[in-house]
Amino acid sequence: MGKNIFITGTDTGVGKTMATLVLALLLRDRGIKVGVMKPVQCGGHDADFLKKGLELDDDLRDINPCFAEEPLSPHVAFARQGSRLRLEEIFRTYARLDQKYEMLLAEGAGGLMVPLKRNYFIADLIRDLNMDVVIVARLGLGTINHTLLTIHQARSLGLNVRGVIFNRTRDENDGVAEQTNPGVIQTCGHVPVLGTIPFLKKFHPEEIVQQCQPQVRIGKLLAPTTIGTVLKNTRDTSRTRTRRLCSWDKKYLWHPFTQMRDWLAGDPLIIDRAQGCYLIDTEGRRYLDGVSSLWVNVHGHRQALIDRALKEQIDKLSHSTMLGLSNVPAIELAKKLIAVAPKGLSRVFYSDNGSSSVEVALKMAYQYWQNLGKTKKTRIAHLANAYHGDTLGSVSVGGIDLFHHVYRKLIFKTVTVPFPDCYRAPRGKKYPDYAWEHVEKFERFLKKNHATVSALVVEPLVQGAAGMIVWPEGVLGKMAELCRRYDVLLIADEVATGFGRTGKMFACEHEGVRPDILCLAKGITGGYLPLAATLTTEKIFQGFLFDYKEQKTFFHGHTYTGNPLGCAAALANLEVFERERTLEDLAPKIHFLRERLPAFYQLTHVGDVRQKGLMVGIELVRDRASKEPYLWEERIGVRVCQDVRMRGVILRPLGNVIVLMPPLAISRAELEMLLEATYGAIEKVTAGA
Repeated sequence: MGKNIFITGTDTGVGKTMATLVLALLLRDRGIKVGVMKPVQCGGHDADFLKKGLELDDDLRDINPCFAEEPLSPHVAFARQGSRLRLEEIFRTYARLDQKYEMLLAEGAGGLMVPLKRNYFIADLIRDLNMDVVIVARLGLGTINHTLLTIHQARSLGLNVRGVIFNRTRDENDGVAEQTNPGVIQTCGHVPVLGTIPFLKKFHPEEIVQQCQPQVRIGKLLAPTTIGTVLKNTRDTSRTRTRRLCSWDKKYLWHPFTQMRDWLAGDPLIIDRAQGCYLIDTEGRRYLDGVSSLWVNVHGHRQALIDRALKEQIDKLSHSTMLGLSNVPAIELAKKLIAVAPKGLSRVFYSDNGSSSVEVALKMAYQYWQNLGKTKKTRIAHLANAYHGDTLGSVSVGGIDLFHHVYRKLIFKTVTVPFPDCYRAPRGKKYPDYAWEHVEKFERFLKKNHATVSALVVEPLVQGAAGMIVWPEGVLGKMAELCRRYDVLLIADEVATGFGRTGKMFACEHEGVRPDILCLAKGITGGYLPLAATLTTEKIFQGFLFDYKEQKTFFHGHTYTGNPLGCAAALANLEVFERERTLEDLAPKIHFLRERLPAFYQLTHVGDVRQKGLMVGIELVRDRASKEPYLWEERIGVRVCQDVRMRGVILRPLGNVIVLMPPLAISRAELEMLLEATYGAIEKVTAGA
């Protein structure tokens, strides 16, 4: 049971505002410090009525952060007045009031399924605020149906219904329906009935309390005892649960990319739920998700349209193999991916994760030439400092020794194409000329060896795991042109850079590059479920069409290939891009970052700041003049991320590089918070280092 309550109704006109006032006054009479909120109001004076009735000192804009003039459904009212209903304003205001009051009551607009925005309803707001629900109902005929439907819908959406309260909106004598409906609702709805608010002619607080106390059982709302006990029990339960989960984690789990000796000695942070751009731990603390839950979250957590798509799909089909069968979401998603991908790609092969999507691409590229009889084209080229995943094939085309050296005897030989980190260019070399020197070397290599090279695999524009190394403009286009000229397949690994991270849907679009093979994962489902896709041209697809007896089939597949739930989430993810105009909204955020990031150079130990879109790397050095790095054992990046966590932000470093890669849905105010927390943490940790 939560401490705060959302007052909703079976429909408009049942008296939610009066019920909110009555409950607040009765709670206050019990000695509880109560605040109220009307998050969204369309027409009328409900918020002002509550403020005056409770004699609150809160600003009216805090009680009602989102107001539209016309008494219409919010999604219509705000559109008609040419403004946007900004949920982040509601969340920020709620957080302030939640800190101020022991208990907070929030009154809704209409019922649970009133849309605030397209595909975002009052019920979604209640869930995102993590509030319990009290349903206000009228007494007369129709009450049973309306109220039971509301209870059922609330529970089906995961909301906790604390009780039902009836409101007498007219001064009339009770008939049989009015006398019996409350009992029926309690029995059939399996929910406490808090009582009936009498018809009120006067609104003086003392008179309301006097009239309502005998008829409204406020104790049911506060069970087991008082709100103080509820809060204490909630805190104690949270701490006990956290300790138990920490113990189980250390006993049973093995975490990725983690030195478990350190983990076992530490105090794990355990995430329990999420909301928008925030992660919430088992004790209710909120953290801004500064790395999109490892570069996957796109539109924020618990995005209403994606949530709904998954719930609808799970009622139809959760999984069916694609070996010999197909399924509806997989077909529809393939069509949609081809529509949004760089021109020339026409086929989609599904897998489970980024490493697998690259593995598929490597095998396709290799077998394509073998199928065509060009058996000497066996070598795969990749860039130095590359990272393409952790399966043995993707490790083979990786260039980060820290991750890969221990597996050298397991992996196949490749061609490493020198590619510079221009920040660490040798003395006398300048950006971007130093990069172009390496492109010329690659061109000379292809001129001599193209007959043996099957493919070049690259991370377009940004080498992520290498430390957010940003390519000079034009290099990607030139490499693509060289691959075409020398008949080498270009594999673009957009696992990290795809789905808006660089400011366009795919990084290849910045330079009009059309890869032969495109690898996608991470953001493909908006950060909801594991899914990956490898897209190819029709030419490559045709290279696998032979008689069955020739055994030139692409013998590769995954049990969960084309999983319907993952595909449904991905389809909804792309729909959100369209409906919310996500890419259009990115431009001002990217510009804001571009203006603010240079301020980090005021910090003595910031050596380089790199940005492409919403992908940012801040490299920390012991000495800026010499570019001397911090030693690995100093764990400088880890320490900065530990400090920034205390400031309410989650980050994960790449060695000495602090990575900022928030969800695309992040607001400007949240970007400000992210930058300020990161700046403060770097300043503190490097000063003490």
